[in-house]
Amino acid sequence: MNKFNNINEKIGKYRWTICSLLFFATTINYLDRQVLSLLQPSLSAEYGWTDNDYANITAAFTFCYAIAVLFAGRFIDWIGTKKGYAWAIAVWSIGAVIHAFAIGIGGAVSPVLSVIGIVLPVSVLGFIVGRVVLAIGEAGNFPAAVKTVAEWFPRKERSLATGIFNSGANIGAIIAPLTVPLLAESLGWQSAFIIVGGIGFLWIIFWLLFYDSPQKMLAKGKISQAEYDYINQDNIIVEKPKEETVNTKEKVSWFSLLGYRQTWSFFFGKFMTDGVWWFFLFWLPAYLKDQYSMENTQVSLPLTVLYSMTMVGSICGGWFPAFFMKRGFEPYKARMTAMLIIALIPLVVLMAQPLGYISMWIPVVLIGIGCSAHQAWSANIYTTVSDMFPKKAVASIIGIGTMAGGISGVIISKAAGTLFAYYRSLGHIETGYTIVFSFCAVAYLLAWCIMKSLVPKFKPVLI
Repeated sequence: MNKFNNINEKIGKYRWTICSLLFFATTINYLDRQVLSLLQPSLSAEYGWTDNDYANITAAFTFCYAIAVLFAGRFIDWIGTKKGYAWAIAVWSIGAVIHAFAIGIGGAVSPVLSVIGIVLPVSVLGFIVGRVVLAIGEAGNFPAAVKTVAEWFPRKERSLATGIFNSGANIGAIIAPLTVPLLAESLGWQSAFIIVGGIGFLWIIFWLLFYDSPQKMLAKGKISQAEYDYINQDNIIVEKPKEETVNTKEKVSWFSLLGYRQTWSFFFGKFMTDGVWWFFLFWLPAYLKDQYSMENTQVSLPLTVLYSMTMVGSICGGWFPAFFMKRGFEPYKARMTAMLIIALIPLVVLMAQPLGYISMWIPVVLIGIGCSAHQAWSANIYTTVSDMFPKKAVASIIGIGTMAGGISGVIISKAAGTLFAYYRSLGHIETGYTIVFSFCAVAYLLAWCIMKSLVPKFKPVLI
């Protein structure tokens, strides 16, 4: 029996039950998020969408997500993790279902917007409405999940726990191409949104039954005193000595948070890299169609392989800093060392287009390696927040940084749509993909350099 199992055996392992709930929530999050990208080729053909039309739909999602996540972090810090997470998944599940009625909604809203000069195709407008509601709900996932990890895990286990729950994004991305095209083909595209969207309501039941704060679970006898003490072993180091008696719903000013270099480190780390993940998530099915003439049901296997690779990256990325900690590195140095190595891995994406003529599988595998590195990066960058900020501010900081990532997603999605439309008109769509892939390859190394310059050494924030 290894050291990890020995710890769980001695002190208990209820915190891993909480981690499994976060994993399934993130799986559902990405399952809901990816339905549209998988149906985009057929919906584009049915409703005559251009590259810019689809870019507008994805940009609407990422823009609203960026704004909503800023407030979602504050909302969850204020209302608490249990209620906040339940509200978030309820709203995004409703948003997912709304997509099934997009045509009717677009027809109802279009005349109203035309009065103020906004004229969009009915189908585009209807899907934008669905994406906006989905974005508002999904904005709560990562602030709530990272805050939960900060509440339930000691620093040395946080990156692993984050890597595990974050791997749910990859499971969702694997399940989606295996199920969504089949649902759409057998029951109609509307059924895919309704069935997938309904899964979130089932998760809420389990969340309300099994989740509460460690303090309350200790009082209820659900966890042992040993596990509670193990979870809170870092408080004396990272938090103020009286943190346990402080009201965890106490408001922390946004302006005060913006005064810390640690906040800006996380902000730029997310801004430089999140847009890369958004791009691959939303545009990969279109890429496979454009470059290799693959239809909806044909993309299932390559996407399944690609996202299976990213699941490994997420979990291994969460473990990676521990490799350096065991060799005497303090946690922040270990995390930044791991992130530097991870940042070099996406450079392989530079070869996706030059070697793509050999086989479709070469860019799929190379992009899969890049996406795997992104998930490893995410497992660590989220943990830098819970390492350096007190628990009462974690969700707010996550909201600020994730907002930056959402803005990055808007910029990249719109830029990609414009590039693809331009080069498609010239008959060289592959050039557009080469340009975007090049940025995706170097983004992480640029992000690491900015983060390291802002916070060269570990310095906890006491608020």
